[in-house]
Amino acid sequence: MWWRWAIVAPASVLLGLLLNWWNVPAAWILAAIIASGTMALAGGEELPVNEGVYRFGRGIIGMLAGLPLVGVPLGVLGGYLLPGVFVAVVTLIIGIGGGMLLARREKEVSPETGILSMLAGGASIMPVLARELGADYRFVALGQYLRLLVVSMSLPLVTAFFDRPGGGVAGDGVDLVWFMVLAVALIAYFGETLGRLARLPVPSVLGPLIITVGVSLLLPDSLTLHPPEIFRIIAFLAIGWMCGGALSIPALTTFARQLPATITFIVVVIGACALTAWPLTAWLDITYFEAYLATSPGALETVLALSSEGDAGPVVVAIQLIRLLGVLLIAGWLPQVIRLLTRGR
Repeated sequence: MWWRWAIVAPASVLLGLLLNWWNVPAAWILAAIIASGTMALAGGEELPVNEGVYRFGRGIIGMLAGLPLVGVPLGVLGGYLLPGVFVAVVTLIIGIGGGMLLARREKEVSPETGILSMLAGGASIMPVLARELGADYRFVALGQYLRLLVVSMSLPLVTAFFDRPGGGVAGDGVDLVWFMVLAVALIAYFGETLGRLARLPVPSVLGPLIITVGVSLLLPDSLTLHPPEIFRIIAFLAIGWMCGGALSIPALTTFARQLPATITFIVVVIGACALTAWPLTAWLDITYFEAYLATSPGALETVLALSSEGDAGPVVVAIQLIRLLGVLLIAGWLPQVIRLLTRGR
C-alpha cells in the first residue's frame, strides 16, 4: 500500500502545481483525482485515504464554506434574504428535478447520487456529503467538477460583455499567527465530534462550519480563522484522493453513459440562472453583471475574483452565501426530502 501513496502523493502535488500555474479551476482537487484515479484503475483496486487525513480535510472544507459568512453583516444578508431564497429555490428545483430524472433513467444511480451530482453550489462539499449519506461519491465528484470546469471557464468569457459597476474596494488580508493556525487545525479535526454531539445533519461539514462562524464573530479584527494555504491544499488533495482512489471501470462506464444528460443539465442550469438574474436587476437595482455573478451555479472562487475585479457590490457574496446555505440544508436532510418526494409512488 505505501508504495502506491509514494507515487500518488508527489504526483498529485506536481500535477496540482502545474494545473494551478495554468489557472485551471479546482486545480488541486482535479490533480488528486487524476493521480489517485490512475493508480486505482491501473492496479484494479481502490486506494483508500487515511481516515485522519480525510477527517482533517473535510473539516477544512467546512471551515472554508463558513468563512465568507463572517465578512457579510447580518443587515446585508437580511436585506438580500428574499432574493437569495428565490435564487436558491430555482437552483434547488432544477437540481432535485434533474437528479430524480437521472435516477429514474439509470438504475445504477440512486436518487441521492443523482441529486447530489446535480445540485449547483458547493462542489467541494458534495462528495463529502455523498459519502456521509451513502451515495456514490465517485459519480457525484465527476458530475460536480465537470460543472465547475464549464462554469469557471465560461464566466470570464460571458461577463466580459456586461457593463460593470464602479466603486468597489478590495479588503486587506490578515496574517495568521501560530496559535490561530493551531485553532484552525483543532476546529477542522474535532468540529465533526461537536457537530455529532449537537445532532447536526452532516456533522463533518456543518460542525466545523458553525464553529468557524461563531468563533470568528468573537475574534478581534487582528485575528482570523482563515486556514493557511498548506491546509487548503491538504484539504483539496484529500477530497480528490477520496474521489479518485475509489474509481473503477464500472463507475466510469456509468458516468460516461450519463454524460449527455449531465452536460444537458449543466447547460440548463446555467441558462436558468442567467434568466433568474434578469428580475434581480430591477428588484435590487443592480447591474446584470452583478446579478449574473450572484446567480452563477457554483465556481464561487471564480465568482468572487470577478466580483472584486469588476467592483461589484455585496449582493454577489450575500446571494451566493444564502443559496449555499440552502443547498447545504437540503443536502443534509436529503434522505427525508427524497422520502417526501417519493411518497405514494
